[in-house]
Amino acid sequence: MILSTTDFVPNKEIIEIVGIARGSTVRARNVGRDIFAGFKNLVGGEIDEYTQLQAESREEAIFRMTKDAEKLGADAIINVRFTTAMIMQGTAEILAYGTAVKLK
Repeated sequence: MILSTTDFVPNKEIIEIVGIARGSTVRARNVGRDIFAGFKNLVGGEIDEYTQLQAESREEAIFRMTKDAEKLGADAIINVRFTTAMIMQGTAEILAYGTAVKLK
């Protein structure tokens, strides 16, 4: 599956738009990560535990978006975007979405 943040795929012709592909995951912080993050908050610097959690969440959202596009019969997803939303305290959704297309 080709993924693109642009509205085209270089050297390919889009012959059909098959729909919106989407994938999301909702993740919560955990107590262990919060303790380490609290210490790092005191001294400053990157909070690796949260960086890793966000990276894993993005990858899961991309995976689910790709599976959704495959169900639609797409060859590529263009205009790929990400968004986040807080669901409740300490819990966030990561959503990946784009336009599923067929290529010539």
